[in-house]
Formats: sequence, C-alpha cells, structure tokens
Amino acid sequence: MAAPSTSPSLPPALADAVRDDASLRRFLHGLPGVDQVGVEQRAAGLGTRSIKKAGKMWAIDTAISMVDLTTLEGADTHGKVRSLAAKARRPDPERPDVPKVAAVCVYPDMVETAVKELQGTGINVASVATAFPSGRSSLKVKLEDTAFAVDAGATEIDMVIDRGAFLSGRYGQVFDEIVQVKHACGDAHLKVILETGELATYDNVRRASWLGLLAGGDFIKTSTGKVSPAATLPVTHVMLQAVRDWHTQTGERRGVKPAGGIRTTKDAIKYLVAVNEVAGPEWLTADLFRFGASTLLNDLLMQRRTQLEGHYSGPDYVTVD
Repeated sequence: MAAPSTSPSLPPALADAVRDDASLRRFLHGLPGVDQVGVEQRAAGLGTRSIKKAGKMWAIDTAISMVDLTTLEGADTHGKVRSLAAKARRPDPERPDVPKVAAVCVYPDMVETAVKELQGTGINVASVATAFPSGRSSLKVKLEDTAFAVDAGATEIDMVIDRGAFLSGRYGQVFDEIVQVKHACGDAHLKVILETGELATYDNVRRASWLGLLAGGDFIKTSTGKVSPAATLPVTHVMLQAVRDWHTQTGERRGVKPAGGIRTTKDAIKYLVAVNEVAGPEWLTADLFRFGASTLLNDLLMQRRTQLEGHYSGPDYVTVD
C-alpha cells in the first residue's frame, strides 16, 4: 500500500479501509451488491423521460459545456489538434452564444499544441497517460508519462487502471498506482478510467469506483473508448451512486465521466437525467460531469439549430471532426 505521505486525506472510517491490503479487500467486498435487474430497469425508466422545448435547449447547452472534445488516434497530427481546439473555442462559428466545451483531450505529445491554441480561453487541456489504453507498463513509465503531460501544460490527466491487477484481486497495487499518479499530477485534476467493459459485473464497477475515489481520483471515468462496451447508462448509474455515497460520507463531491459510444443528443439527455436523479442537481456542471466524445458535439450543434430554426440543418452546417 502507498506510504502515508502520499495517501489521500480520508475520514477515520475510510482511512481504516486503506490501512493495508486486507483492510482494503474487506472494505471493497463489504460494499452492498448491485441489483442488476433493478439498476437496469431504473436506467431504462429514466431514459424515457420527456424533455420539453425550453428544457431541451438548456440540456443541449449544458451537454455542450460538459464535452471533453477528444482525438486519440495513432494518426493524430498537430494540425488536427489545432482544428479541434478551434472547434472547442467556437463550436458553431455562426452562433457565438454556443457554450465552449469543457476540455480538449489528446495524447501527451500533443498537449503543448493544445495548450498554445487554448491559452486564455478557460478550456482545459486533458491528456491520457499511464500507458493508455492498456495500462500495461511499469509504474515508472506510467509516472513519467503523467509528468510529461503535466510539464507540457495539461490541466487534467486521464489515467487507466491496471485491470489485470484489479480482476486478480490485487487491489492494493491498483490503489498505490492511483495514489502515485495523483501525486505526479500536482495541481492537475485526475480522472481514473475503470474500463468498465472489461470489469464484467456491476459489483466490480462499484468496487473499482470506490477504489478510484479512495485513492484520490477527482473523477471516475467509464472507458478509454477503445473497448466495447464502453459507456452504458446502467454502469454510469452505479458510478453516480458511488460519488453520491462518497459525498454522504465525506462531504466532498467527485465527478463522473462516461466516455465512448455516446453519439446523439438523445443519448446525452438520458445521461443528464440520470445525473440529476441519481447523484443530484449539484452534479449538473462540467466541474462534476463530463462526456468523453468525438462525434457527440456535432449532433448537439445540429439539434440546437433545429430547436432555434424549426427545421433540421443537417451535417453540412457544422464542422466535421
């Protein structure tokens, strides 16, 4: 387990849970089991909520402001990152009232370009790190990866947990890695990617969520976007329950970021309804909820124009990523 000097500050009951490997295992396996049928039914039910026109405009603008506009491809170029930053600053060039996105998310070697393009805008620069997306590397390499991104100016780090270690029950190892990456982040916020599509059960999602929170993650994030299934509403419900319960026990609010597979305005609104109903309206802010997305923004912009103009504009009226 991590040395006390780098461990997060926790209330006594939770501090006892991370005292050693055995205590951590006992705590995680003592969490209430997830009712699979119940969580899936509730997610489906909340997804049918009807949103009126004024509410829909608010939801669209709120969703835009929560987007982490992302490019994480091997073929990424500095030119593509500059274009993405321009879109982040002014999502709809013809409508200056459209909110800016929350962040631009890139690989560490693209951070410097993103920082330069977004300087003074208030838009965060997020970087994946820790041997993204597999997480299969030494702790030394993971920490160097994080430090490289932070030194280049990243204000947010999206790390991946070692799912092999987690699924093997080596919770202390995963905890230690998160703690040390959090320390390497300095002032940058840390998002802990659980890769829920590889965790197999909702109980594992709950345990991984609490593990990420105990170790100091500012956000817990569903997915890298490289594994299917990525974000799902039931999984996000479980993670929202975790941050809600964390707040009840500690008084602190931590964030949730579903990423991968959220492509339409209809889907985004379902997630916003879930945030409001499961965690609470206090989480309806980019400080506590994000969408990891590369294509969602286009649909949000098209649906926004439809709400204002009364007809469907089509994809030719928005920039293509």
